[in-house]
Amino acid sequence: MFKIGDFEIHLVNDARIMGDWGGPFGLVPRALWSKYKQVDEMGRIAMDHHCLLVRAGGKNIVVDTGIGTKIEQRYADFVSLTRPNGTLIDGLAKLGVKPADVDLVINTHLHSDHCGGNTCFDPGGKVIPTFPRAEYWVQRLECADASFPNERTRGTYFAFNFEPLMESGQLKLLDGETEVVSGMRTVVTPGHTRAHQSVLFESGGQYGMYVCDLASFAVHFAKLGWMTAYDVEPLITLETKRIWQKWALKHDATLIFIHDADTPVCHAVGSAEKLEVVPVEFDWQD
Repeated sequence: MFKIGDFEIHLVNDARIMGDWGGPFGLVPRALWSKYKQVDEMGRIAMDHHCLLVRAGGKNIVVDTGIGTKIEQRYADFVSLTRPNGTLIDGLAKLGVKPADVDLVINTHLHSDHCGGNTCFDPGGKVIPTFPRAEYWVQRLECADASFPNERTRGTYFAFNFEPLMESGQLKLLDGETEVVSGMRTVVTPGHTRAHQSVLFESGGQYGMYVCDLASFAVHFAKLGWMTAYDVEPLITLETKRIWQKWALKHDATLIFIHDADTPVCHAVGSAEKLEVVPVEFDWQD
């Protein structure tokens, strides 16, 4: 757990997978990125799925829901999926939060590794909302893209992660920047998807950002030209990062990276011309 002003923030890792390095690093030569990340014998990099529990304004707010539990075993085997700390639900339980205690879920986007935990199977095999009382937020354009995927995106946009929320009336579609509670808001950070959103915190003169897939690893944030192979508009990613690099430096912001298994929480230091990311120490055990 760590704090940004009055915000109490817990990282809850839903899963760890081993992904082929070509995914997170795309066109970046191995000779460059290998200075920052290690691979296993199959050329794969550890990728975590850090969801957030934010306690603020008397609410329990979950940001992203990870891979979830509806995945097929062949996929789990393919990516050597493990649960070092259990599932998101297990992690929330350790913090004293049951699914029915969650008031709001924010989806940064609807790729299956970020919203797979939105829904789950009931004992009869029906897909139902995981958090029965929660309102779920996502950008309207993101929902449209997920609802009508193309040949590139249909392997990660799965209707059973969001359509049950439409049916239950729990899905709220956002149109741009939206206040969550005082000092916490969502902002559209396009590039990875057209309507990818990040979450900003401002409290007590301190600032933070759940960067999510604007920069999957900390090093992606530091290096403007490094994008993942998953980004649908990589040149937009570059310009979006340029904006938020300047913001992070100006405000000495705490940056939270969803997939970074080594340095999930960092500060940006240096200058826009030569930015570096420095890990922030925090207590995983809360």
